[in-house]
Amino acid sequence: MAGFLLRAAFTALGLWVAAQLLDGLHFASTGALVLSAVLLGIVNGVVRPIAFVLTLPITVVTLGLFLLVLNAGMVALVALIVPGFTISGFWTAVGAAIIVSLVSWATSSLIGPSGRLERLSTRR
Repeated sequence: MAGFLLRAAFTALGLWVAAQLLDGLHFASTGALVLSAVLLGIVNGVVRPIAFVLTLPITVVTLGLFLLVLNAGMVALVALIVPGFTISGFWTAVGAAIIVSLVSWATSSLIGPSGRLERLSTRR
């Protein structure tokens, strides 16, 4: 449970950064941001694997680029469900998906397999 909450916090940070960088992405309140982050984690855990399997042929044909569309769709789905979370269009959703992925990847790289912060110095 702690790992899910930590990842939700990283997702919330990514959504916040995306809202700061993209004009078409808005949150009405901090509660909407937190709810969106938690729901995005659930959607990515439940809906995304099913959608991935169903769209596997087009993902292979596009050499994986369709995954950007799939991730944008997950962000757009959350925006449809959460009141106070608005996205202006498809390209904003794509940008948000990229930003959330990059921020989540960068922050997760600080966390080791044990869930504790890793040292930033090189290991011997």
